[in-house]
Amino acid sequence: MKSLYVLCSFIFLIYLFRDIKADEEGNNDVYIVYMGAATTSRDNHDILLTSLVKSKRDAVLHNYQNSFLGFAARLTDKEAKEMAEKPGVVSVFPDPVLQLHTTRSWDFLKYQMGVETDFKTTKSSNAPSDLIIGVLDTGIWPEVESFNDEGFGPIPSKWKGTCMSGRDFTSSNCNRKVIGARYYRTIGDYNTPRDMNGHGTHVASTAAGNTVSNASYYGLAMGSAKGGFPGARVAAYRVCGARGCLGSVILKAFDDAIEDGVDVLSLSLGSSAGFGPNFHRDPIAIGSFHAVEKGIMVVCSAGNDGPNRESVVNIAPWILTVAATSIDRDFQADIILGDKTVVKGGGINFAQINKSPVHRLLYGRSAKRNFSMYDEVDARNCIPRALDVNKVKGNIVLCEHRDGIYTVKQKLRRIKRLGALGMILVSNNARGVATSSGSFPMATVDRNAGSKIISYVKTRRKPVATILPSVSMTGYKPAPVVAYFSARGPSFATKAILKPDVAAPGVAILASWPVKDSVATLNGKNPPQFYIISGTSMACPHISGLTAMIKSQNPNWSPSAIKSAIMTTASQTNNIKKPITTNFGSIATPYDFGAGEVASSPLQPGLIYETEIIDYLHFLCNIGYSISRIERISSTLPPDFSCPSNSNYNSVSNMNYPSIAVSNFNGKERRVTRTVTNVDGDDTSYTVSVEAPKGLKVQVSPSTLEFTKNNKKQSYEVTFKSNGKLGEDSFGAITWSNGKYRVRSPFVVSK
Repeated sequence: MKSLYVLCSFIFLIYLFRDIKADEEGNNDVYIVYMGAATTSRDNHDILLTSLVKSKRDAVLHNYQNSFLGFAARLTDKEAKEMAEKPGVVSVFPDPVLQLHTTRSWDFLKYQMGVETDFKTTKSSNAPSDLIIGVLDTGIWPEVESFNDEGFGPIPSKWKGTCMSGRDFTSSNCNRKVIGARYYRTIGDYNTPRDMNGHGTHVASTAAGNTVSNASYYGLAMGSAKGGFPGARVAAYRVCGARGCLGSVILKAFDDAIEDGVDVLSLSLGSSAGFGPNFHRDPIAIGSFHAVEKGIMVVCSAGNDGPNRESVVNIAPWILTVAATSIDRDFQADIILGDKTVVKGGGINFAQINKSPVHRLLYGRSAKRNFSMYDEVDARNCIPRALDVNKVKGNIVLCEHRDGIYTVKQKLRRIKRLGALGMILVSNNARGVATSSGSFPMATVDRNAGSKIISYVKTRRKPVATILPSVSMTGYKPAPVVAYFSARGPSFATKAILKPDVAAPGVAILASWPVKDSVATLNGKNPPQFYIISGTSMACPHISGLTAMIKSQNPNWSPSAIKSAIMTTASQTNNIKKPITTNFGSIATPYDFGAGEVASSPLQPGLIYETEIIDYLHFLCNIGYSISRIERISSTLPPDFSCPSNSNYNSVSNMNYPSIAVSNFNGKERRVTRTVTNVDGDDTSYTVSVEAPKGLKVQVSPSTLEFTKNNKKQSYEVTFKSNGKLGEDSFGAITWSNGKYRVRSPFVVSK
């Protein structure tokens, strides 16, 4: 025993000495050293890189040298601070770990919301094109039918990328549809472009998948599955893995993708809410700035930390940020109680229990463990470890659910592990999202329906029930509804920019799935070719595909012009011709869905708001960036550029953005200006109309804009003034119309 004690003490001293030594020397963490645009001098970059390689072997993980300069390396805290003082270095920051933001949707947009995905102009959206969508995600499974290259011509000559070989993947796995695939070191699991998660394949097929008939998830959601622009080519950049999505890897993928020749970049990933607001330390903000400078549209998901206020991410104004909404399809799983009452539940299950209500129904609070640290409320909510296995086993368990530490899936796993026969979950939020429980009988109900089931359980001596397998119902109303998980504004960085920008379908989206995946596979069944998941991750590629479609028809349009076309033609009404609501029933505001649900015809917007690179530079000036920092971020900075003498936070509102946000409003007169460009080509006249809340006076001057073939640009001024008491945020809109086109810009005025 004494020798064991001595041995343990010796081991403890070794670890203690190691920790002390580590504290003295500094831990070797990964830092991103960003040095700015590739147009700046490469000398400093090469000198730093060479000296680092000589002093620390294998320290450098990634080298950014195409569209911008910098590198990612293992450094101590002391070395990172010293590196930040070196000539030419813009910023040095720890490598952040970002997360993924995890069919019928296109038919819904086409017939209910007016989005036309089959061109009536020059060609069909299914016709192959040279447009390339770069997808930064978990990789690609190129063998799925959505990526069949039949009918596609040669790979576009502008493509400069590659198809990397890796584990279970060779260059021959790429084709004329999936023309490129890359993966990066330090992901932590597989060295391959192949999608081992499913997320990347689902996203890519939603954006650009071919039309596939008779697609379904084991018979559910049967129909034709297709992407937003089936004619687009796909380039996959595997930046995410088991450890998440490393910022240094994302930045490297941006550097490669810009050089490779993509037209659109789609990122269904991002930081957690509140990251920033230092854009020069945000890999997505940095990489997307350089992409937009090169004319590449960058579309990102808004995040899944809703419905909390200020939870939206990817909020740089040069990014198109997408919120998530539902479509008119619902997955219903009915619950039959012992008194023959049928309660309509939701979710995806393939239950095979008795369809008659003969199974005992157990309320969670009645299954509480004895002598447990958990109370009755925990048991009622089916908190893991709060329930007694002997009580749960063989029963259908009725659980209430409140958002907190434990997710629905965590509770589901625990209930199954305890041997329950089935599960009924009471939650408004969960009812709005089709959670899949596979072959395990599970149904979610809202609180109104849940109260009926709870009342039944309390008033019966031996309550029984059953859960029926799910069926897919279309024509569900109202739709769209803003999903509860969709991140909300205002932007934590600056309330003078309205984010998110627009909303798109992100609830229960059917799309391609890796054939060998086990997560989505039912017991005894072959792996499915399609799977149904929800998230702003699913909303993002809807807009990415639409962006590529618009770009193919308007090749000279800038990213900001395309963004404007999508935003100003968005809809604010649902399929019962009433205002779009949130999952909670309240009328949605621009903080929920930006300009609204993607709709109408963005191919024909009438007028567009063009945000030039100089506008983004002035934005950086107005939020306090120095000239030296800005000139290293931008590769197109004019040599004589200087920040305006009146640069200040309030001036951000004057950026020529398709929406308007005025912050720090004290009721006194504030003015903002906008410039619109007529893209219809005809001589025309637009008249303004204003939607303003009570207490806010909004005046637009002039009230009419006249356009000719020789005068395609016109400016107007908006004056805001309070004539009464206002809340913290006041919402409205300014709409220009010529009888043919309706161009709507939402606004928010906040204190």
